[in-house]
Amino acid sequence: MFKNYISLIALILVIGCSSSQNTVKRNPSNTSENRSTEPVVEITVNEATENWHHTDPNSKNGFEGIGSEKAYSELLVNKSPKKKVVVAVIDSGVDIEHEDLSANIWINEDEIAGNGIDDDDNGYVDDIHGWNFIGGKDGSHVNKDTYEVTRIYNRLHEKFKDDDFVIVSKKDSEEFALYEEVKAELEKNRLEAKQNYNNLVQVKQALEGAKSVLGVSSIDSISVDKLKPSPSDNAYEQQAKQMFMYFKSNGVKEEDIEEAYNHFDKMYNYAYNTDFDPRHIVGDDFSDLSNRYYGNNDVKGPRSNHGTHVAGIIGAVRNNNKGMNGVANHVSIMVLRAVPDGDERDKDVGNAIRYAVENGADIINMSFGKDYSPRKFYVDEALKFADEQGVLVVHAAGNSGANIDSTNNFPNKFYTEGGSMQNYITVGASSWEGDSLLASSFTNYGNRVDIFAPGVSIYSTYPENTYKAEDGTSMASPVVAGAAALIMAYYPELSAQEVKQLLISSATNHSNRIVYKPGTDEAVPFGSLSASGGLLNIYNALLKSENKTLGTH
Repeated sequence: MFKNYISLIALILVIGCSSSQNTVKRNPSNTSENRSTEPVVEITVNEATENWHHTDPNSKNGFEGIGSEKAYSELLVNKSPKKKVVVAVIDSGVDIEHEDLSANIWINEDEIAGNGIDDDDNGYVDDIHGWNFIGGKDGSHVNKDTYEVTRIYNRLHEKFKDDDFVIVSKKDSEEFALYEEVKAELEKNRLEAKQNYNNLVQVKQALEGAKSVLGVSSIDSISVDKLKPSPSDNAYEQQAKQMFMYFKSNGVKEEDIEEAYNHFDKMYNYAYNTDFDPRHIVGDDFSDLSNRYYGNNDVKGPRSNHGTHVAGIIGAVRNNNKGMNGVANHVSIMVLRAVPDGDERDKDVGNAIRYAVENGADIINMSFGKDYSPRKFYVDEALKFADEQGVLVVHAAGNSGANIDSTNNFPNKFYTEGGSMQNYITVGASSWEGDSLLASSFTNYGNRVDIFAPGVSIYSTYPENTYKAEDGTSMASPVVAGAAALIMAYYPELSAQEVKQLLISSATNHSNRIVYKPGTDEAVPFGSLSASGGLLNIYNALLKSENKTLGTH
C-alpha cells in the first residue's frame, strides 16, 4: 500500500504543488524539431546566494543580477535621494511590524490612529498604513476564496441549468458558450483536485503510521543509516523504511508533503467548490460597483506570507544588519490587501488601484493574476485613472509557462474597448542559473512581457521576523518596482512614462542568446520571450537617468 502513496506524491511533485515552482535542469540533447542549430551554453553556477539578484550582471560570480549593489557603491554613494517614493503593494497583506520592513511602511499622516473617525475624509476609517478590501467591519477576514471560473459557473448555472432554456439573443449565445467552457474546465479540475486531495489524505495517514512504527517525529529527523534494512524488521518496519528511503532519495521533505496537501485541500474544498462563498464576510453588495467603501484597516490579515515577501524585495531596510536589502532605499510601502488564497475579485482590485492613486502612490505593484476577468471594465477604469495621474503600474507576467499573447492573463494593460495603459510594465522571471536557463522554467512570456527580472530563489522577508527564498514572477515584479522607486527617489523630475522607458531601454540585451523556452526543451532566442529581449539593469538605468536629467544622451 505504501508503494501507491509514494507513487502519488512523486506525481504531485512533478506536476507542481504551488505557484512558486522550482527551476529544473533540462537536457540539451532532448530537443524538438524546431530547435535552433546554435549551441546551448550550460549552467556555470551551482547554488543561488541570498543576494544574487543584487549582483552585477558583468561580474565573475556567474550570476546575472540587476547591478543594484554596484549602483549604490559607485553611482549613489555621494548622492542623497530627493523624494520618498510611495509604492502600493496590492497583495495578500503585509506584516507591517517586521523588523526589516516596519521603518519603511507608509503612514497616512492625515489620519489619527484608532479614533474611529475618517479624519482625512477619504472614505476609509483609520487607514493608517493602507486598507484591507477583503475584510469585514468586525475585523474578520476572507482567507481562502474560490477561483473566478467557479464564480462564473455559479452565476451562469442559475441561468442555463434548465434543459428547456431558449437562447433568444446574441448575449445569451455568448454567455452559453462561456458557460459550456467554464463548466468543462471546472468539472475537470474539480475531479482532479478531489482525486489528489483524497490520495494525499491517505499519504499523510500512511506517513503518520510510518513515523509511529519507526518512532520518529518527522522524515527529516531520521538518518539514512537508520533506514537500512535489518533482518529483525517486521513487515510494517520494512514498508516504513522503504517509504522514508524513497522520500530521502528524491529529496522530499515533510514540508513538501504538507505543502502538496494544503494545495489540493485548497483546490478541492475551496477554489473549485461551487458551494463555498466567503464574500459575506466582507458584507458589501458585491454587485454594486459604486460601493467602494467597505473592508477594514487590518492590512496584515491571516495570510501575509506572499505580500510580506513582495514588500521586502521592494523596500526592506538596507544595511541594518538584519535579513536582506530591498532594491529601493528611500521608499514607503502602502499596503492594500485584496488578494485572498484564491482568485482576487475585479471589484477589489479596481478599488485598491483607486485607493493607491488617490492617496499618493507613485508606483503600484501587482503580483497576482487569473484566467478570467468578468468585470474587467472596472479594473480598466481604475488603470485609466492611474495613467491619467502618472502612476506606474508593475505587474507579474504569471507562472504558467504560457505565451500570454495568445492566452488569457488578467489584469493586463489592454482595455476591453480598445487602447492600453501607457504607464504599465509586465515582468517575466529570470533564473539565477543563467546561460541557457536564463528564462525561468515557469515564467509566462510573449510580446506582452516588457522585460525580465530575477524571479528564482529570491530571498526576502517573511512574517514574524523570518526570511525565505521564493520563486515566481511575483518576485520579479517587485524587483522592477523597486528599481523604478530607486530612480524616482533620485530623479523625481522624471515622469512615470520616462522611468518605464529608461528601465526597458537600459536593460541588458540578451535578444540573441539561445535559451530554453519556459517549461520545454525547445531552444529559442531570449529575444522571442519578451518585447525588449532585455534583463533589468538598474546600474544602466541610473546612468541613463542622470544623463537624461542633465540633457545628454
